[in-house]
Amino acid sequence: MSAEECDNQVILPGSTIGILGSGQLGKMMAVVAKRMGYRVHVLSPDKDTPAGQVADVEIQADYLDLPAVESFAQNVDIVTLEFENIPTKALEAAGKHALVHPGIKTLWTTQNRGREKTFLCENDIPTCDFQVVHSLEELQAAAQTIFPAVLKTTEEGYDGKGQRFIRSTEEIESAWKQLNCTEAILERLIDFDFEFSVVAARSLTGQVAAFPTSRNEHHNHILDVSISPSGLEPTIEKQATDIACQIMSHLESVGVLCVEFFHGRDGRILVNEIAPRPHNSGHLTIEANATCQFEQHVRAVCGLPLGSTDRIKPAAMANLLGDAWTNGEPRWNNALTTPNVKLHLYGKSEPKPGRKMGHLTAIAESPELAVDQVTTARQALTTESCSTNERAPVA
Repeated sequence: MSAEECDNQVILPGSTIGILGSGQLGKMMAVVAKRMGYRVHVLSPDKDTPAGQVADVEIQADYLDLPAVESFAQNVDIVTLEFENIPTKALEAAGKHALVHPGIKTLWTTQNRGREKTFLCENDIPTCDFQVVHSLEELQAAAQTIFPAVLKTTEEGYDGKGQRFIRSTEEIESAWKQLNCTEAILERLIDFDFEFSVVAARSLTGQVAAFPTSRNEHHNHILDVSISPSGLEPTIEKQATDIACQIMSHLESVGVLCVEFFHGRDGRILVNEIAPRPHNSGHLTIEANATCQFEQHVRAVCGLPLGSTDRIKPAAMANLLGDAWTNGEPRWNNALTTPNVKLHLYGKSEPKPGRKMGHLTAIAESPELAVDQVTTARQALTTESCSTNERAPVA
């Protein structure tokens, strides 16, 4: 893209950003955008949403209500998205009236696991052995060479949903029946030490900037704690960052993108998944880095120069799931007795087990101390305190 073409696509503060999707990622994106002087409109099938609570305009419509999407796009200067499962038809409709970033190529590739894995292989990016299957017979044949494995739906599915592990031949038929889908992907199980991620951004001009890697710990297939610095060897960190930048370049992606990796016990790193948006593991950048992932996304899609990704201090982030509300409102005072622990609540109306309701972040002099502080604070939410502090009133 020429300099003149880029200048014509710069969306300056004072303009209006439209966000498809209105969950917590949209909310944190909207908060930053409004701080930077933009107006924000959001569209999703729901109402009184996390993003809708801070946006200037909240539209309730299905993503496949294309007239509504077109009307939405006519009233904004640029359209972006907060998650990758927006139908590409919605992006096509929005693109008739406004700039759209990330584009259809990025979305189409990453919202289907089969296409995503094929893209990685075609570009010589390391990932696990896999095969897309459409029947029990195809699955049985694939399992002859890809085993032990995990069977996943090719579309939708997150936080462990839409997945079945196959560790014996007796589990093949039941796994296929339980997924109850017409297309799935069989992936070889990786023997890994840990998981980590690279959150990076690419601008209209092709400028790229990556955040330091975060080490990720999961519980019940849901991200539990993210830690930065990750403890990776510098050469491995550079290799992972280069891979993330390579992926963005091949996809011609504009905006923030996260690449999740396995660190194998044999020392290799393999790409697990790509998320073309801000990511849960990047939430700690709000406190820990000079520019957070949400500001970086706004800068990138609006054609502004990218900000510094320098780490200010080591940090750790702990997710808050709906389970913390099982015995009533969590004890917020208890968690916040550590001054450098920060609370982020998303504004979701109903806490449910496994549902991400918010997160805590701690910054400290070392990643180990940050992890200790943020996990201790989270535990204090559901622990009776010996102090005289009373539970904070509910707004």
